[in-house]
This record gives sequence, structure tokens and C-alpha cells, in this order.
Amino acid sequence: MPDPNGFLRYERQLPKRRPVPVRIRDWQEVYPPAGEELIRDQATRCMDCGIPFCHEGCPLGNRIPDWNDLVRTGAWEAAAESLHATNNFPEFTGRLCPAPCEAACVLGIADDAVTIKQVEVEIANHAFDLGYVKAQPPATRSGKSVAVVGSGPAGMAAAQQLARAGHTVTVFERDDRIGGLLRYGIPDFKLEKERIDARMAQMAAEGVEFRTGVNVGVDISAEQLRAQYDAVLLTCGALAGRDTTGTPGRALNGVHLAMDHLVPANRVAAGLQPAPEIDAAGKHVVIIGGGDTGADCLGVAHRQGAANVIQLDQYPLPSDTRIAGLHPWPTWPVILRNYPAHEEGGERVFGVAVQEFVDDGAGNVVAVRIAEVVVERINGVRTVTITPGSERDLRADLVLLAIGFEGTEKQPLLEQFGVTRNPRGAIDADQTWQTSAPGVFVAGDMHRGASLIVWAIAEGRAAAAAIHTYLGAYGELPAPVRPTSQPLAAIR
Repeated sequence: MPDPNGFLRYERQLPKRRPVPVRIRDWQEVYPPAGEELIRDQATRCMDCGIPFCHEGCPLGNRIPDWNDLVRTGAWEAAAESLHATNNFPEFTGRLCPAPCEAACVLGIADDAVTIKQVEVEIANHAFDLGYVKAQPPATRSGKSVAVVGSGPAGMAAAQQLARAGHTVTVFERDDRIGGLLRYGIPDFKLEKERIDARMAQMAAEGVEFRTGVNVGVDISAEQLRAQYDAVLLTCGALAGRDTTGTPGRALNGVHLAMDHLVPANRVAAGLQPAPEIDAAGKHVVIIGGGDTGADCLGVAHRQGAANVIQLDQYPLPSDTRIAGLHPWPTWPVILRNYPAHEEGGERVFGVAVQEFVDDGAGNVVAVRIAEVVVERINGVRTVTITPGSERDLRADLVLLAIGFEGTEKQPLLEQFGVTRNPRGAIDADQTWQTSAPGVFVAGDMHRGASLIVWAIAEGRAAAAAIHTYLGAYGELPAPVRPTSQPLAAIR
């Protein structure tokens, strides 16, 4: 049984990050591998409580108390098997997920939650280092074929599940490399791309075919796909960036969407192009948006050598700790979240909104005019009230808009498949993950809207199970945890 006194003997502790002066000179991951003793101690803090609310917090239904106790006893191979039973790519989620499981940890009621996310990533690291991650090709083939359009975490998870069940799976990706936002949207200091390549090698050995540089709806028609494959799964993400087109000065040179900055920066880090089209070197940078994407832009700007960086957030400065009356356990708390990029430099300004991008007279942005605001919900409607007389200018040579996404992009394949975006910019599906077009399924951000990597993998696995049934349920497919309609609470 678990150590009943583990959480009394050990305090929550994370491995030390690489020193700031060192890490901002390269693109390597911020966290070095953790020592085995530290991870065992942290896993020992898990109480294996009677009702593990961490299960509810995790959309994948990860068996968290099980693999925590296996790590505690040094049974790394069994821990890896337990972890992979519900999660195809724990090396991704352990690095990128904001860990709603930790927000739901029972120990977190009166103490610091277990470092679930860190234990998870170290199990995944051990699994690769010790050779536990092996290809699992099917014993027989079903004779059925599936086209997966999009190679982000939802598409990859579905493709792997379907291939292991014996179906012939082809993944189509319009970019030149597999991975979707994992490849070109997430900076290397959060996820080195060798992690994706390792999983691709495993999946290729399991029979998955990858076709890059293919824009479905342009290079190959939806009609051709439907003729060649027994089922089609759409996992194209939610890449339509939210913009501020109504703000005066938006069209000025130097004002860009965040992804227009992140993607070329990732391509430069991968050695695919010599220099980024949007470079923060020597510039005064203003990032609009206080979430994950904004923090990614912050870290990239530091590594490109920005002169100064300011990150803006419309919402007021959150509390450092959970406010029980507003966000009672085990719901997701709105607290101040400090990313590694924030300790590297820059300034954060809360409770402000952009009023205008200021022109230098030659069509270039020279400043951002902001005002203090109060954000409220009145009768369920979000309202932003400007504080009179609070306007001021911030110097800006480069402005990055990291204010979220509006859903999946408008693209030819939607019309060709005969599916339409709903008011949220997503694609609707029935309970079997099938769209209004027979035999065409959807999963991940394209179905859900921009969300967490764990939700993408969960939906990819669930859609794969539905497609497996649609194709006649030949062979075996690990049963997914059916994602619920919403997480415990919306994560801003």
C-alpha cells in the first residue's frame, strides 16, 4: 500500500530549472532531467485517497495514484505501462499540460498538491531511456483504411490507436513536418522536437503512413479522400487567431498575430530557415495576452535578444493562492501563473486594454496606447469598462497579439466535405464523433475549440474508438475514457 506518511515526510518540490543566463542563449528545454530520488520522494506524497479526484481533473482519466505508487517502489516499467494505458504521449502532456489533475488533488485541500505532472514526464523519460517504448504493430490487418487530416496530438493519438487495431492509417499534414502546433507552435524550450520524432518512428513501425506537404482540399480533394479511404478523421486544430481588427492602427507595420512570430522562430531553431521574418532582436516588444501563448512569445523574444518586453492582460492581477469562495476545490482556480519565461525578464501589466496602436508617421508602430479597465460579467455578458483619464503610451517596435483563437480556419476542405463551422468556429459532431457528412469524423480543437493537449488526445482516442466501431470493430482497440462535455472549470 502507499506510504501513509509520505506527504508528511516530504514537501512539494520541483527540479531546478536551468539557470536563466544559460538557457536564454539556446532553445533547449528549461527543465533538465530530474534526479530519481527526487521523483520517488514526490510520488511518495500521493495518498492514494479513497476517491482520487485527480482522475476527474484529468480528461484522459490517467491512473495517477497507480503509477505514483509504482514510481515510489521503483517499478518504472510497470509505471510506464500504467501511464500509457490511458495516454499515448505522456512526454508531451507532462511538459505542456497546465495540470488540472493537480488542481483536483485531494492533498491540495490543506497542503501543496502532488507534483503529478513532473512524475508523469519522468516516467515517460525513463520509458524512452530504458527501452520500454516499443512499436506495437497489429497481429492482423482489418482491410479497412482511414485518412487522418491534421497531425497534432488529436490526429496522432487517433492514428496510433487505429493502426494498432489493424486499420491502414494515413496522416495528411499540410506543413512540411508532422506535429501540428506541437511542431511549429510550441517553442523548443518547452518541447524539444526530438520527442515528436521519436513517437513518429514508433508509429511508422506500427504501420502509420505520414504524408507531409499535402493540403487537403487543395492538393487532394475531399472527394478523392472519401473514394480512397473507408473513413476520414478531421483534426485540423483551431488555428484562426483572434485579432483586434477594430483597434485603430492595427494595420501598422510591426503588429502581428502571435503565431506569425512563433512559427518562423521554431523553423529557425530547427535549422529550416536562416532567420525569422519577425525578429524581436533589439526591439521594444509589447505582448497582448496573458496566457500560454503570450508566455511563449515572451520566451522567444528573450532568446531573440529583445531590448525590453511588456506583457499586457485585461484581467486584474490574480491572487497567488486559491480563493475558496470563488474557486473552491477541486475546480480550476484562477491564480497568478508564473511561467519559466517570466523569470527570464520582462514586465507584466494587469487590468489594461489597448486603445490604439500609435503610428510613427511612416506606417510603423511606435507605441501602444493603453487604458486601465474593469472586466465584469453582467447578466452573463462580459463587459469591459475603461477608467477615464487612465490612458498612457508604451513604447513598442513590435506588438504580438496572443489573445486566443476563434476556431478552425476557413479552408476549402470544409466546403468540399460539406461541413460548416458553428458559431464558435468549431465543427459539430454527434455522439459517435461523426460530422454531418457520413463517414467523416472530427476531434480535438477542430471540434472542441482551442483547448488543452490532454483534451486533444482524449478526443482523438475517443474518435478512434468510434471509427473502429464504424468500420466493423475488427480486432482490439484500447477503450477510451469518454471525454465529458466540459472540464471541471474553464481554464483561461
